[in-house]
Amino acid sequence: MTDRQPGFSTLAIHAGAQPDPTTGARATPIYQTTSYVFDSVDHAASLFGLQAFGNIYTRITNPTNAVLEERVAALEGGTAALAVASGHAAQVLVMHALLTPGDEFVASKKLYGGSINQFNHSFKSFGWNVVWADPDDLASFERAVTPKTKAIFIESIANPGGVITDIAAIAQIARRAGVPLIVDNTLATPYLCRPIEHGADVVVHSLTKFLGGHGNSIGGIIVDGGSFNWSRERRYPMLCEPRPEYNGIVLHETFGNFAFAIACRVLGLRDLGPALSPFNAFLILTGIETLPLRMQRHCDNALAVAEWLSNHPRVAWVSYPGLPGDRYHNLAQKYVPKGAGAVFTFGLKGGYDEGVKLVSNVKLFSHLANIGDTRSLIIHPASTTHRQLSDAQKVQAGAGPDVVRLSIGIEDKADIIADLEQALAE
Repeated sequence: MTDRQPGFSTLAIHAGAQPDPTTGARATPIYQTTSYVFDSVDHAASLFGLQAFGNIYTRITNPTNAVLEERVAALEGGTAALAVASGHAAQVLVMHALLTPGDEFVASKKLYGGSINQFNHSFKSFGWNVVWADPDDLASFERAVTPKTKAIFIESIANPGGVITDIAAIAQIARRAGVPLIVDNTLATPYLCRPIEHGADVVVHSLTKFLGGHGNSIGGIIVDGGSFNWSRERRYPMLCEPRPEYNGIVLHETFGNFAFAIACRVLGLRDLGPALSPFNAFLILTGIETLPLRMQRHCDNALAVAEWLSNHPRVAWVSYPGLPGDRYHNLAQKYVPKGAGAVFTFGLKGGYDEGVKLVSNVKLFSHLANIGDTRSLIIHPASTTHRQLSDAQKVQAGAGPDVVRLSIGIEDKADIIADLEQALAE
């Protein structure tokens, strides 16, 4: 080995992993255990007191999950990570570490419909209040900030419309407000975009999507950027005040640039409990090994399909930032120069009814509520994933009545196009 910094593809295969010291197994084993034997009473006490790192109980730590956490942190350029049961669970644990009842956070209107629903409704049970801002109007983020604001939340590439968010500009707004910027990087993955390099403080993913990549396991992850001063102005008590559960330890003072990941683990995951299965961690790790290959193929195929759809007589519009005429093309060149992702939307001239017919006529595409699979997927958001939103919210989220969302897989692009062609002919 040398001191050379490994490249992205090398990290996707090797980061966090070593041959198993007992068996020599090269693939990361599935440590399917609930708990772990302590070396001694003193060893156990040091683990429970956060004075030593190690495994106590798989709800909190697990060796398989630890490899996944280290790998994604390396790919994102973060200091530490925490893998959890789903992307939604990751968002809950992030906000649990930041907000107290009555606090607010600012969120982009252009988000996955499930996140909009979670923020609007479920979070209210915790007393956490969302204030919405428009990523096409950066000043709306500044106007939304109040003394109660504790965070700003955006997506790097917004689901479902493929909107590219100006991360660096919003990061500056967050800096001026003295709050962390949280970026959901699910659609871009660190292969296309590393938000921490553009000013993000925390990155979250649904591991279910492109990182896992095969539609066979659900998971989420939180990546600590290691850059935010959690002790500034004493606004984040979980991180800057003594924790009675751990004999008065101040997490930021003790753990420094990975204190946020520690807080999410030992205060959030420990008590709320959305632990990731080690088996799912194993499957997601296997998927990540081919992430660079898959993402490039996803992007190349998506661009070809978007170009074909933009010339089809039954198609009213196509929203894909990889197209030169798209309103987000310049931002795509800045943030995702290797490709604008695999998820995008388009509208049929016949509106809602024609969209429903299209998803009923495809044969190669799978009609289901997921993205980021090796297979090409299709859905009509207004009648499915976003149906819980009002008509106005659907339009704001890029899921209006005429919208069809595609997640382009890694099949031969000619076959993908042929399936859309026959379905549109129906």
